[in-house]
Amino acid sequence: MHFNFPFNDFMKYFLFFSLLFIQTSFLFGQSQPRVLGVKKTTQAIKIDGDLSDAPWQSAALADGFKQVLPYDTSLAKYKTEVKVTFDETFLYVSATCYQRRSEYIVPSLKRDPGNGTSDLFFITLDTFKDRINAFYFGVSPLNVQKEGLIVNGGEQSNFWDNKWYSAVKNEDDKWTVEMAIPFKTLRYRIIEGDDSWRVQFARNVLAMPELSSWSPIPRNFRPVNQAFSGTIVFEDKLPKPGSNISVIPFISGGYSEKYPRNSETLERLPTQSTLVKGIGFDAKIGVTPSLNLDLTVNPDFSQVEVDRQVTNLSRFEIFFPERRQFFLENSDLFDKFGFPNTRPFFSRRIGIAEDTVSGNNMLVPILAGARLSGKLNDKWRIGLLNMQTRKKSFSDESKGFTPAANFTVGTLQRRVLNRSYISGIVTNKANDLKPLTDPQKANYNAFNRTAGLEFNFYSENGEWEEESYIHQSFSPIKKDDATSTGHFVGFNNENIDLNLGYMRIGQGFEADMGYVPRNGVQMIYNESGLTAYPKNKKISKFLNSYGVYTTLSNTYALQGKLYDREFEYGLSFNGQDRSEFSVGTFDNYTYLPFSFDPTNSGGKELSARTNYRNRGWGVSYTSSNKYKINGEAEFYTGQYFNGSFNSFDVSVTYRIQPLGTVSMSASYNDIRLPQPFSSKKFLLLSPRAELSFSRSVFFSTFLQYNVQANNFNINSRLQWRFKPVSDIYLVYTDNYFAESVPARPYGNNRFTAPIPQFAPKNRALVLKITYWLNV
Repeated sequence: MHFNFPFNDFMKYFLFFSLLFIQTSFLFGQSQPRVLGVKKTTQAIKIDGDLSDAPWQSAALADGFKQVLPYDTSLAKYKTEVKVTFDETFLYVSATCYQRRSEYIVPSLKRDPGNGTSDLFFITLDTFKDRINAFYFGVSPLNVQKEGLIVNGGEQSNFWDNKWYSAVKNEDDKWTVEMAIPFKTLRYRIIEGDDSWRVQFARNVLAMPELSSWSPIPRNFRPVNQAFSGTIVFEDKLPKPGSNISVIPFISGGYSEKYPRNSETLERLPTQSTLVKGIGFDAKIGVTPSLNLDLTVNPDFSQVEVDRQVTNLSRFEIFFPERRQFFLENSDLFDKFGFPNTRPFFSRRIGIAEDTVSGNNMLVPILAGARLSGKLNDKWRIGLLNMQTRKKSFSDESKGFTPAANFTVGTLQRRVLNRSYISGIVTNKANDLKPLTDPQKANYNAFNRTAGLEFNFYSENGEWEEESYIHQSFSPIKKDDATSTGHFVGFNNENIDLNLGYMRIGQGFEADMGYVPRNGVQMIYNESGLTAYPKNKKISKFLNSYGVYTTLSNTYALQGKLYDREFEYGLSFNGQDRSEFSVGTFDNYTYLPFSFDPTNSGGKELSARTNYRNRGWGVSYTSSNKYKINGEAEFYTGQYFNGSFNSFDVSVTYRIQPLGTVSMSASYNDIRLPQPFSSKKFLLLSPRAELSFSRSVFFSTFLQYNVQANNFNINSRLQWRFKPVSDIYLVYTDNYFAESVPARPYGNNRFTAPIPQFAPKNRALVLKITYWLNV
């Protein structure tokens, strides 16, 4: 099967579609936002949850919350009253949240509950009024805090931590909260004659469930979308932003054991025991009120949770999200360039590498790093990152290593129009090849660089979105067609969701610091949906909305030949309790330019230059978080290359309020292929417990049993937050063989001993202490 891809015709259509989107976006503006005047107080406020302090009696009042969900045309049934004032040190926010104590849903006392899993009152503060970036602060009825950053107009990142204070008082019919946010925690500028910020107050009540906000938000948008924020006007002068310098030293120690085996005979080698020790620090320095310098020396990520494993049936690299704190803060300035499959910068390339002997990821020691990020003024943002890693040997030192390397990335962003920006990025990875022999040097580039420009457009009313980029890569050996380009247009309102994207990755495009699993291709992506809301009261009592959806992703060779097509269409239903159900069918096509084992288990490979068409169907269900037992399930069945498959994924969580949650996730894939190809049954089990014994002591344990990877791992962590943003961690990790490895011949028909099930691979116990010091 061969297609000549109509690139010119597509681009004409795409450009017309883009211009239409951008032009019409100016015709439909946002409704007039709400405004709140805020006065300064000279009287002390005690943060205890009691609103009887004198300053609250005269503070500005924000009420009249409107529903976002389940409807966006009604006043909130759960009433909320917010008051705001400030002094020279703090911005004070209080809220009276009417709700019976028996209705509280707070799964845990642990900080930063997952989005949509807990009752919450929260605010967003857009201190620069760019309607793209903001700070986020939330508090539950049991005074569980949550903070984060809003980026790209409406994406929420909960990996930003800083010092602020809150207290809650509970009564039978309501709960009251006081929040004191230090001005030095925030970044803002004093502008003569313009003492105002954009703000949103919102509340999530799971018992109904109801989501409401002070400044109205259409129900098809997230509650943190900055297109719909209101405004607070400070009637007295804001304090000048003070210096904000913090040092966070750490010390760690522990013990680890490895149980290596000969890669040829499988025989056990002597156990390798190691004392683990480390000392280092992080520092946060406010260079200006809106520009921050982060430093790290000898960073230690031993407390970071292990990756959640997946059954890998793909021909390409699987994307795993970043979990290390240093790389997560302000990450939008660095890792949002390109599209999900064409990122020029991916922070997991720093300090993590593939051990080509074992096939597993290994940690590469990081010597030090620095990151400068923030705003230069109201129009310009900047990001600079530099990190240095050490040389690291593979599990079999005689078979190789990854060299020491320096990683640098720089970005610059210029705000244009009201909610849009033009940005540029430059990356550089330089490998230290001096200590290497000539044969070793042949395996590595001395350097790899990328440079690119992007334009991101967001309409005033949040309905239209457009993104275009062009990236170029550079290496010592010049390669032709080392360019990647992409264009995306999206429209989203209450009834219509339309998305269209095109991406081209040149054959010579390489991004050693990025995530580009496939080059030499061009792709078209389309996702469309129509949503309706039932008018019949008997139906609407249970069903909030229903609709149809389609997704289409076509991948072509640069010359136009179709490589892959993924097409799915179906029906979706959303309940009033926020449950979701969908049923659909798929029709996929795959051309294999190279041979491939569909089970990724070392079996016989399908021949190169063959093609397959696979059809099937599937259903999925996600329950509401309002219930103590909640979860999700997904089932797919159909053709798979030259055979068939059944795939089942289920996750069930039980809430032990407010102690925590216990959950079980299971993934089962039954792949049936004709002889002589392998048929496999892959099981992945992931039980998990997240417990909070107080607001400062937490315990989590995470087990994973993975048949495909033949690995069973345990990751347990005890955390004591003994002071604000200061912690003691005790972490235990353990890895075993999930399945026995049979004996096999070696040498002169001599058989080796098999590896038994649950034979150990490695284990470690680490204690880490961090302390936050304000200078």
